Amino acid sequence: MSAFVLDCSIAAAWLFEDEARPETDNLLEILASDGALVPNLWHLEVGNVLVQAEKRGRITAAQISTRLELLSSLPIDTDTETGPRAFREILTLARAQTLTTYDAAYLELAIRRGIPLATQDKALVRAAKAAEVRTFPT
Repeated sequence: MSAFVLDCSIAAAWLFEDEARPETDNLLEILASDGALVPNLWHLEVGNVLVQAEKRGRITAAQISTRLELLSSLPIDTDTETGPRAFREILTLARAQTLTTYDAAYLELAIRRGIPLATQDKALVRAAKAAEVRTFPT
């Protein structure tokens, strides 16, 4: 079983040195030993973060490859039920918690699996608290 649901904001902290914090580094250690779970949109979000960083001159194409190798080496499992739940549970949760459907996908996964949510997104932390879902970092 995975230790937590991993949000893109945490992965970004691992990919860019200036975003790293001791709390996010600790989550990387937990993930390395216990694994994490992501909705299937996570890969697209991470890819977009990297492409935008390259456009802004923050990283190079070679650095993107290195970062993708790092992420690919980690025990991150992808949930396959996110898509089929998009028009039902996720949309309902997004509307109820005033979230984007992207963020609601992470919260729905944490609720469904009964595991904590790792995020730095303030709106997502607020919604998780309302849904009684534990969040990392605290």
